[in-house]
Amino acid sequence: MVQSVELLVDDAAEAEIRRQWTLLAEAGLPSVSAKAIETHRPHITIAVARQIWPRIDHALDQLIFRPFPVRLGGVLVFGARHPILVRLVVPSEQLLALQRRVYDVVSPCPGAPANLRPDAWTPHITLARRVPVRQLGAAVHAVAADSDFPATIAGIRRWDGDQRREWPVARGR
Repeated sequence: MVQSVELLVDDAAEAEIRRQWTLLAEAGLPSVSAKAIETHRPHITIAVARQIWPRIDHALDQLIFRPFPVRLGGVLVFGARHPILVRLVVPSEQLLALQRRVYDVVSPCPGAPANLRPDAWTPHITLARRVPVRQLGAAVHAVAADSDFPATIAGIRRWDGDQRREWPVARGR
């Protein structure tokens, strides 16, 4: 499993993403709504490692965070063999700067993937994983009619995939 640092969106944006998960599921398509664990919620992953050391957790707790607006944009498909359907988070200076700060804190940990380096990262929220290629058009169609919408980055959490638990990090200002 992995350890990660994730951004959480405000309640209205979370409800909208959950609605899109439901649209996919109701259409008989893959959707991350099938995950039944309590801590599963829409998020934007900004750093990942196989293990995040306690001293890194302490450094994450020292970060200053204030909520800020973002825009949830169009639908994208990542990958070809096992497509992943995502909703783009439109990059802003504030979003990119926060991701860079967190990545810099976590990057000494083992197993940080290259696609999360600040100059390679594509901010997104996952809608469906492993969409069969023959269903990809239907999956896009199920959620693509929705327009972009505003959201607020409301918090930062740490996710421990081994223990399946989450906790808030960073201090509010």
